[in-house]
Parts: sequence; C-alpha cells; structure tokens
Amino acid sequence: MMETTGKHLIPSRAAKRAHYDSEALYPILDEALFCTISYAVDGRPFSIPTTFVRYEDKIYIHGSVGSHFIREIEKGIPVCITVLLADALVVAKSAFSHSVNYRSVVIFANAEKITDSETKYLSFKWLTEKVVPGSWDYLRPVTDKEMQKTTSLAFSLTEASAKIRTGMPNDEEEDKMLPIWSGLIPLETKRLPVIADESSVEIALPKHLE
Repeated sequence: MMETTGKHLIPSRAAKRAHYDSEALYPILDEALFCTISYAVDGRPFSIPTTFVRYEDKIYIHGSVGSHFIREIEKGIPVCITVLLADALVVAKSAFSHSVNYRSVVIFANAEKITDSETKYLSFKWLTEKVVPGSWDYLRPVTDKEMQKTTSLAFSLTEASAKIRTGMPNDEEEDKMLPIWSGLIPLETKRLPVIADESSVEIALPKHLE
C-alpha cells in the first residue's frame, strides 16, 4: 500500500524497500516493456496494459485517437501507472514466508497530450527503438496520416516510487533448522529467435534482429 506525502509515495508496508531517486527508477522503466494504467470514470475503475518508453523525466505512450481509453486519460484525469519486473520466486520453509524478488514502479500522474509534431514524431521513434532496437531506420517511414491517427501522451515522473525486493527467504527463526528446502527459483524474460511471416521468408534477416 502507498500513502502520498508531497511529491513522494510513502509505502505503508516494507518502506525500507522504497526508492525515489532516478538511479532506482530509470533502470526499471527502461527494462520493462509494459505498464498498466489505472483510472476511474464515473465511479467505474479501468486498468489498461500498454507499451511505454521513458525519455528523460517522463514516460510516453501511444494509442488510437478513437480509443476510449486514450480519449478519457488525455483529459488530464488522475491515473496510477504501475510497472513490475519479477526476478525470482522466493521459496521459504513455510507457505506464509514465500515471496517474490521483484523491481516495481508506481507513478501518480496526469496525461500531457503531445501536440508538438517534432516531439510526437520522436516519441514514436523512442518507443519503436525500445521495443525493437535498431529498427527505426530500417522500417518504412511513418506517414503524416499515421501520425494524425495516433495520440501521444506523456506522464511526469515527479510522483514516482520504486520498490525492490532481493535476497533469500526470510524464514522465521524457529523454521530455519527444519529439513525443508528453501531458496530461489530465478525468473527470466528474454527474446527468442525470430519467426518470419509468409511475406518475409525469402527476405534476409536484418542485423538488428539477428
């Protein structure tokens, strides 16, 4: 749980795992490909996963100009954005003490609609290069029509907090001598070899995808 005080988010549990500096926040945001944006409209909660990119002290998302989700949050209503990277399952000697090693970020912000054409264009490039590094100059250039069909939104990281758990299980003292295995099950998200579609089977694989 989080409580807000000024510009910072104060966790109400495991506060020692919280971090507010860019050295903690930026690596998590740069590694994660997806975030979840939560908001409320007319008393109804919504929570939408989407890709995002960080550039300097903001994160950016894109969406169709006709998207209900985009049209609502571009009004500047409050949103909560969450990111999670799971690094390991923490297996303790009791189910109660099981845990997860993770890196997470929570952001409270309001959307800023990008109307400057150059920044909007660059935000497309930043996101494309994050999702498929090295691909922007290889791809067919974005057209003005595509730009017009897409909304770009930015969110400040002013109210952002990272929370990180590392290490082995925290078993109760009386459990540590039990003949029960405990430790970590590491988790990994990685890119696997590419799979060509029918139109690309005869096309040489570009270097950025090797």
